[in-house]
Amino acid sequence: MHTVAIVALDGVVPFDLSIPTEVFRHVRLPFGGPGYQVRVCGLTPEVHAGAFRVKTHYGLGALARADTIILPGITDVSGPVPPRLVKVLRAAAGRGTRIASICSGAFLLAATGLLDGLRATTHWMATEELARRFPAIQVDPNVLYVDNGQFLTSAGAAAGLDLCLHMVRRDHGAAVAADAARFAVMPLERDGGQSQFITHVPPAPEGSSLEPLLHWMEDHLDRPLTLHDLARKAAMSDRTLSRRFREQTGTTPLQWLLHARVRRAQYLLETTEQSVEAVAEEVGFQSLTTFREHFQRFVTTSPLAYRRAFRGADRLSAGGRSAPPPPGAPRRRRAAS
Repeated sequence: MHTVAIVALDGVVPFDLSIPTEVFRHVRLPFGGPGYQVRVCGLTPEVHAGAFRVKTHYGLGALARADTIILPGITDVSGPVPPRLVKVLRAAAGRGTRIASICSGAFLLAATGLLDGLRATTHWMATEELARRFPAIQVDPNVLYVDNGQFLTSAGAAAGLDLCLHMVRRDHGAAVAADAARFAVMPLERDGGQSQFITHVPPAPEGSSLEPLLHWMEDHLDRPLTLHDLARKAAMSDRTLSRRFREQTGTTPLQWLLHARVRRAQYLLETTEQSVEAVAEEVGFQSLTTFREHFQRFVTTSPLAYRRAFRGADRLSAGGRSAPPPPGAPRRRRAAS
């Protein structure tokens, strides 16, 4: 069982604390079992969380048995970081434990020195302060989250959801992450490189929201869609669609489409016996070479290696040799028959 330890200190941001608690607690694997064991840990049995108090069932000692540690945001980033927490986090990092921060939790992680020399992010309102206090960190104020492998950071609010779903996808694949996203009523297609500065324009009476177009795009991934095709479907000019898309999703129409195709390909590779060539065609890649290039860029492994990692070599067609799992993929135990 993959154990997620969430650290709650005095002044923890309740929303940031609830995001990983709810996302990881509700993850279900294909056979129906839970994907994670979630533990909320604190320096003290009770911590202040704004308008209320939170009782923690575990102390910091539980971090020694965690596979992933989450540091939610704190309301006062100028306060000192408890030396005991720094010591425990550094020890966990030495054991290879994955550590992630949400919003201003980046200040806690930065205080350990583990982010020195790495790229990181936090809520856009705090990026300048993070860069000033920790000049060894490459602070990026624009992205939703940054994945450095062992250490991950996210921006504020909903970006914490994006980060948690990203980790679920890393651990258990696109199909499990898609189920978790549906449970959270959260889109799975937003990736870390998208901008923090997304303005979600309310739908106008004329139906100017892009939601119908996004659903249509998901239903027609196999088509060779162009920007002009999408603009015509949305009854907009190419320029207007590009501007609306950037405002409402943080990316371009064609980049969103490309991500959707790769995510759908991940799902098909995990859940069907279709060949790589058939998967590429079904998700709209006209060239197998192009499919492999984009899949490698987004997933950091080949389609065949991805299938082997998430489904097991015994379920592949005869003749294939086992390949190592992609970075971040879990080592799965074979379920008992």
